[in-house]
Amino acid sequence: MTEENRVAVVTGSAGGLGRAIAQRLAQNGFKVMLHDINKDLLSKTVKEFEQEGFNAAYFVGDVSKKADQEKLVKTTVEKFGHLDVFINNAGVEAVGPFLKIGEDELQKLFNVNVFGTVYGTQAAAEQFIRQDTKGKIINACSIAGHEAYAMLGTYSATKHAVRAFTQVAAKELAAKHVTVNAYCPGVAKTKMWNRIDEEMVKADPSLKPGEAFDKYASEIALGRYEKPRDVANLVKFLASEDSDYITGQAILVDGGLVYR
Repeated sequence: MTEENRVAVVTGSAGGLGRAIAQRLAQNGFKVMLHDINKDLLSKTVKEFEQEGFNAAYFVGDVSKKADQEKLVKTTVEKFGHLDVFINNAGVEAVGPFLKIGEDELQKLFNVNVFGTVYGTQAAAEQFIRQDTKGKIINACSIAGHEAYAMLGTYSATKHAVRAFTQVAAKELAAKHVTVNAYCPGVAKTKMWNRIDEEMVKADPSLKPGEAFDKYASEIALGRYEKPRDVANLVKFLASEDSDYITGQAILVDGGLVYR
């Protein structure tokens, strides 16, 4: 089933998981508003989407600014006429020991991962209410939103906060026919995991490059690390009408690593 008349926003979608999610939705017929803070990469991505025949536009913005999130929704509606799905995908990470966590790290990660999710959820929900239509908000959480990890203290804290706000928003917005859910990826070969591996090697000189990643990946029950399409397929389901009776959930998509 395709979704030709539906419109989705995907923040942080110039590359990585966000791009994979946006591409999966576009393949299913969605009109997609791509978003990122990196203008050059974003404009390149939207050109590639257009070459593939997708109906896409782009918006350069900073999710940590409430005004930018509101303008993102407004621009999307001006371009496509309405909004159906808003995906708070943009996020940043930090890797390091707890005793080294500093003010700059805390501010950056909470500004983007938590404040950005709140502002995006608010802007999208207000638009759904104005439209008097049902809507779907989908947030990027993580296995670190279910279980805190050593060397990922601030990141884990922000993802626990995202899960809490997902549940609160789901409870408060249900009466408006707005569902709010989250996807929780696990161990994938991404730039983020490259940085995690690098920092863990610094913290434990006995490790060789790649060993930290291999250790986590070896614990996955299905026997392989995560690929972007694994996450994109879950988000596509959450964006579809098939998920209409699901709200307030932070769904693990990790191949069998964390069990909740």
